[in-house]
Amino acid sequence: MNYLLLAILAIASLCAHAGTDIVYPPRSEIYSIPSLTISDKQFLLGDKNGKEVTVNGILRFPPKPVGQKIPVIFLVHGSSGMGANIDYWSNHFLNEGYATFSMDGFTGRGLTVVGPNQALLGRLNLILDSYKAMEILAKHPRLDSNKFVMMGFSRGGQATLFASVDRFNKLWNKSGTVFAAHIPFYADCVTSYISDTKTTGKPIQLHHGITDDYNPVAACKEYVGKLKAANQNVELFEYEIGPHAFDSPLGAIPPVVSKDAQTVRSCGIVEKSPGNLINTQTNQEFKYTDACVELNPHVGRDDDATQKSTGVIDTFLANLFKN
Repeated sequence: MNYLLLAILAIASLCAHAGTDIVYPPRSEIYSIPSLTISDKQFLLGDKNGKEVTVNGILRFPPKPVGQKIPVIFLVHGSSGMGANIDYWSNHFLNEGYATFSMDGFTGRGLTVVGPNQALLGRLNLILDSYKAMEILAKHPRLDSNKFVMMGFSRGGQATLFASVDRFNKLWNKSGTVFAAHIPFYADCVTSYISDTKTTGKPIQLHHGITDDYNPVAACKEYVGKLKAANQNVELFEYEIGPHAFDSPLGAIPPVVSKDAQTVRSCGIVEKSPGNLINTQTNQEFKYTDACVELNPHVGRDDDATQKSTGVIDTFLANLFKN
């Protein structure tokens, strides 16, 4: 049995488990994306003196596109890299008539998993990678560059959330367009950045479970409150159970410990001056060796939360793309 057939059977199994019929893309394209590996401080300062790197992504086309120019959902993975939830969502969106772009920000950097050592890669690199990918795909003749949506999970959810910040777009986004919407799943909202309540104005829709002890929802509720107070376009959907990574078809029920994974759930991190991320408990530069960084949060599956969030997102995207 060849590797392609194994991959197809694996995806079919995942989609059947999640209650979604498998959809075969009639065409896929692989992209190599020139980017940089930089620290969060460099990102925040617009410092381009990073290590040149090539990250990669796969663009999949739907069998029945919604229009002549096709919307694209950018899927951005979390700290464990490209996982089963990326396949679930890609297959689902193909069925809805949208293209998907699944970006791998790890392999080109020699990484597989960063959960037990989050310092291996700055939190904001995936924002830069996404802007760089958008710069390339905005020139594609079959894609609608006004209908690019960013959707990310955990670390990728944090990137998705803050890719909406106007300051970051001005520093790094050279694509000539902006994401039409941002859909963060169980994002880390602990860190506050200068001017992070001024976004591009495009809608932001967060999804989070109330039992998540990896990235607890409380920090996101606080940030959403600040965004609403600043008249930004934002919604937060909370799910009754929804452990971390609840949309993964391979997740455990009940949730299990993500062994040695680092969580900043007990930290307060603030950019007090440009580029300087400060631990509010120590008033010193934040590091993953700080006492507030804890280990062994839980991850697991919640099919009900997955189905509900899928329905919410379908309605949201249908309204977003109707014009």
